Parts: sequence; C-alpha cells; structure tokens
Amino acid sequence: MRRKLEVTFVAAIVLAALGAGAGCNKLRARDQLNKGVQAYKNAQFDIAVEDFKNASKLDPTLTNAQLYLGAAYQNQYIPGAPSPENLRYAQSAIDVYQQILQNDPSNLSAIDNLGSLLYHMGSAPFNADQLNQSKSFFEKHIQIKADDADPYYWVGQIDWSFAYRANMEMRQDYNRTANPKRQVKENDPLPDKLRAQFTDKYGQTVDEGLTNLQKAISLRPDYDDAMAYLNLMYRQKADMETTKDAREDDLKKADQLVEQVKAIKQKKASQQSS
Repeated sequence: MRRKLEVTFVAAIVLAALGAGAGCNKLRARDQLNKGVQAYKNAQFDIAVEDFKNASKLDPTLTNAQLYLGAAYQNQYIPGAPSPENLRYAQSAIDVYQQILQNDPSNLSAIDNLGSLLYHMGSAPFNADQLNQSKSFFEKHIQIKADDADPYYWVGQIDWSFAYRANMEMRQDYNRTANPKRQVKENDPLPDKLRAQFTDKYGQTVDEGLTNLQKAISLRPDYDDAMAYLNLMYRQKADMETTKDAREDDLKKADQLVEQVKAIKQKKASQQSS
C-alpha cells in the first residue's frame, strides 16, 4: 500500500512538472511572438521569421505566430521578380497558410492572405491558374462569411482581369491579321464578329464580376475601389452590347461611377486633413 502511494505521488509530481513546463513554453512563445511583431513592424523580416518560427515551435497552437510567419514571408515576395529566392518566399508563405487551414479550414486571415498572394503571383506574369486559385479562396471567404465586402471586390477584380486581357488580345489579333489597314482602337466598339466571340467566351465572367462588385458596394457604400472596377467592368459590358443605345447606357453608368469615386476620394481627403 505504501509503495502504491509513493508511485502515485511521483506520478503527480511528474504531471505537475510537465504542466509547468508547458505553461513556461506558452509564455516563452508569447515573448517570441511579441519580439517578432516588433521586428515585423520595423520591416526586419528575416529576424521576424525566426522569432515567429520559435514561437510556433514553443506553442503549436499559437495561430497568430503562424499567421505572422506567413505574412513575414509574403512581405518579402516581390510580384513579377523571377529569382528562385523570391519564389521561395512566396512558396514558404503558401505552405504556412495551408498548414493553418489544415488545422482551421475557416481561418479567414489565412484564406484572404492566400487569395491576395496568389492574385499577385498570377498577375505578373499573367497566370490564369493562379488567378483562378486566388478567386476560389475569396469565394470560400464568401461561403464562410457572406457579409464581408472585400472578397466580393476581389472576385470582381479578378473577373475584370480575365475579361480585359481577352478583350485586348482579341483587338490586337484582329488589327494584326484580320484588318491591318483599319485598326480597332481600345475605346472603339468591337466589330460584330469579334463582339459575338467575346460575349460567348466572357459574357458570364463579366456578369459575375458586375454582380460581385455591386454586392461589395451594397455592403460598403463608400467602397471607392470597388466602384472604380465596376466602372471598368461596365466598359467591358459595353463591348458586348448589340445596340448603340445599350452600349451608351453602359458607358454612362461607367462615367457616373468615375464621378462617384472622385467625390468619395475628395471627401476622405478632407476628413483626413481636418
């Protein structure tokens, strides 16, 4: 009986020591996180990365340390720069965010950061697969939290990127091969055959972009960036219209949005200066 009590007592001491050790690790993790945040704010990203790594090792449940680690990698990535080191920064950030989502699939910060990173990777140079991946993350955000304006804006912006690029490429091909003597300028209506092709391939994309940008503005009435892209998307819509009146109506809506953006920016500037 005495031997059994001694064993139980020793086991209790061991458990208490383990608990104390875990508690110390959590405190040390918090300290590393705070140091990393300070380095991050000072743009000392290499130092911040090591601090966030240490914090994550000391406390694997400290999600903020992982988010900051991903952000520290992401801030070192330069869109369009082809160097292996630059691409490693991007891939390291992706790996961190994906690890977070394995443990917490609804983590909106990881979802949005991944979407933003993939957007910039896919924009310069243009990469349709990466842009579609980016779009899928913002659509996932909408599924989780439908009353946030930003993911709708991102989806609309990506849709515009696809439509605008295709529109310009169609014009360039037409000018080079179909009718080199009579060039179709950027603001000219598309020739009928070209308009039909553009509508067939990108009509759904343009409609989806319009819907998402309008939704973003309905959720945030002074969302000037969303208005700017809605203006641009109406200009893509105008290139799909079969009548002059419909085209002019789209362009009128686009021009009105330009004026709204100017008014909002002026108002924000006056508020900041006062």
